[in-house]
Amino acid sequence: MTDTAKPSTKPARRPWRELILSYPAMLVLGFASGLPLMMVFSKLSFWLREVGVDRSTIGFFYWVGLAYTFKFLWAPVVDRLQIPVLHKMLGRRRSWMFLALVGTAIGLLLIGFSDPAQGLTLTLIGAFILAYSGATLDISVDAWRIESAPNREQAGMAATYILGYRFAIMFAGVGLVIADHSSWKVSYGIMALVMLAIGGLLFKIREPHRAIEQTKKSLKSWSAQFASNVTEPFLAIVRRLGVWTLPVFGLVAIYRLSDFTMGVMASPLYADLGYTKSEVGAITGLIAPWLIVLGGFVGGGLTLWTGLMRALLVGAVVTVLTNGAFAWLAMQGTAEPWRLLVVVGSDNFAAGFVGAAFIAYLSALTDPANAATQYAVFSSLYAFFCKFLAGFSGVLADAIGYVNFFLVTASYGLPAAILVIWIMLRGSPEARGIQSGSMPDA
Repeated sequence: MTDTAKPSTKPARRPWRELILSYPAMLVLGFASGLPLMMVFSKLSFWLREVGVDRSTIGFFYWVGLAYTFKFLWAPVVDRLQIPVLHKMLGRRRSWMFLALVGTAIGLLLIGFSDPAQGLTLTLIGAFILAYSGATLDISVDAWRIESAPNREQAGMAATYILGYRFAIMFAGVGLVIADHSSWKVSYGIMALVMLAIGGLLFKIREPHRAIEQTKKSLKSWSAQFASNVTEPFLAIVRRLGVWTLPVFGLVAIYRLSDFTMGVMASPLYADLGYTKSEVGAITGLIAPWLIVLGGFVGGGLTLWTGLMRALLVGAVVTVLTNGAFAWLAMQGTAEPWRLLVVVGSDNFAAGFVGAAFIAYLSALTDPANAATQYAVFSSLYAFFCKFLAGFSGVLADAIGYVNFFLVTASYGLPAAILVIWIMLRGSPEARGIQSGSMPDA
């Protein structure tokens, strides 16, 4: 009798040591991904306004964030290209993360050592390097997360990543407090040192096994990558939605427009009203982020309870009200911290609520066979449209003043609400994000 081993049908379990270490690593990497985004946008815009840079210029600075929108274009390079020397030391994923972290540190230092009051060239170069390095870090961190854990653990890894991201928001708020008690140079310098320290920790993080197995694969042509990553998934969306493609794409494009355009001028408003960096840092960095989490839970719960489209409608209305509250704040002649807390807290709660419902809608619109790539198409669509228009926020604020500006940007939520109602009442199941076999979303 021969002893023939039967192949196991159960998925291989990771060693306990590897399992335990991957989650703290994911927390740190989530933190590293969030910090550049916060420092290049809200904190930098506060500094620019503080030294007298006009609001139109501050708005145009927001365009460096388009790096995060177009990151899928150089993702194939990050996915396949081996970095000399670093690849042998760290492997494919960690080498790109290390290079991106060094890039973010350089960008932070350039911004910190610049003098926006005298000229913006060095500040802009630093912001550009910081944004593109941060976007590259996102690409490599996402790949590390996907390859480091089986599907059954991806939800936990994603939740850990988001928690790290929230900690980065808080730490960026601390950066404002540091700048208030010392200088912007010290604040950005500390942020750069933190990113370099995380780069050092990469030597203690495991390279994913799947990344090691794929290091000999060649770099695909740009045309093949573009067709695989964008063209085919896009055509599949059009075939699935049919005549409802344009209304759905319109809703995806404008649903977050109010938040994006309003947010660019929020920090300049705080500076002009006379709030100190410590007050803004404490409220926006230490208190408000928890309201984003709370709003996310409420938004997710309401989506399950009332249905996806109703939750989107509530989110559009809440956006109009909470973004309009900034107009009320702009009317006040004194910098009262309690007013800032009420307005920023409400806005963060709404952002968490809307984000949960909107992400659920984008996810439901995708074909399960092409979920990742189609989600990237949808997210790039709304991010590009909203960020491009947000670049003109300063021009609009200069032309009509803060109060009217925030009223106008709040009103951007009204067309979104109308589109939600139309799709909810007349749209196809696919347009309403109803997958085959799922319960109706009336």
